[in-house]
Amino acid sequence: MKSNSLVLVIQARSNSSRLPGKIKKKLCGITMIERILQRVKTIKKINKIIIATTKRKDDNFLVNVAKKYNVQIFRGSTNNCVDRYYNAVKNLNAKHILRLPADNPFPEPSEYNRIINYHIKSKNDFSSNIINFMKNGYPDGIGVEIFTFKSLEKIWKSQKTREEKEHLATNYYHYGSGKKNKKFNFKIGTIKCPKNISRPDLVLEINTKDDYLYINKICNHFGKKNFLFSIKDVIDWHDKNHKNL
Repeated sequence: MKSNSLVLVIQARSNSSRLPGKIKKKLCGITMIERILQRVKTIKKINKIIIATTKRKDDNFLVNVAKKYNVQIFRGSTNNCVDRYYNAVKNLNAKHILRLPADNPFPEPSEYNRIINYHIKSKNDFSSNIINFMKNGYPDGIGVEIFTFKSLEKIWKSQKTREEKEHLATNYYHYGSGKKNKKFNFKIGTIKCPKNISRPDLVLEINTKDDYLYINKICNHFGKKNFLFSIKDVIDWHDKNHKNL
């Protein structure tokens, strides 16, 4: 596999509507975006990591984060995520792009590897285990979406509506309705979540203050020195403590 065949793009911006500044929120002493980078940098199958953000002043801090963790940064459109992704990777000779929103603090490296292997072997245009997609049984927030650069370019050239521009995944599949996007009719698929972590009821992403407080409790339990804890560890902790949350 040639260099830059697999590029992970972390979609990050400070002006989120429900919880502004959430990527700057601290988890065991450092920002959430840094905790994400600590975990994804252990995934050896990924050839390059890019933080894709906006040109807004409140996102300037991400330049220093990228330097600190030796990853690339791209600054583009605030609301047109398709355009931001396309321009972030268009000159990299990338074959496959992985999409990770920066509100998912617990990316699970082993499940990234599984979806990557499946995606390449199946020759899908789009594969996902970021959520309970096509009833795969995954918790919300530990996986990733992966799609071909070829399909991304096709979307970029034909995007018209606000939804198509803002929500990249809907060009492949509507998570809410559970329906494939018939406009492009891409080849899509997923893998079954391993039984020991198959918890589609569990949400491990941060969209609200309550989400943050819950995730922060998990992080404080495992501590600064053990931030590469497994999702099985998280599930066990949740099941023991959920009545007190």
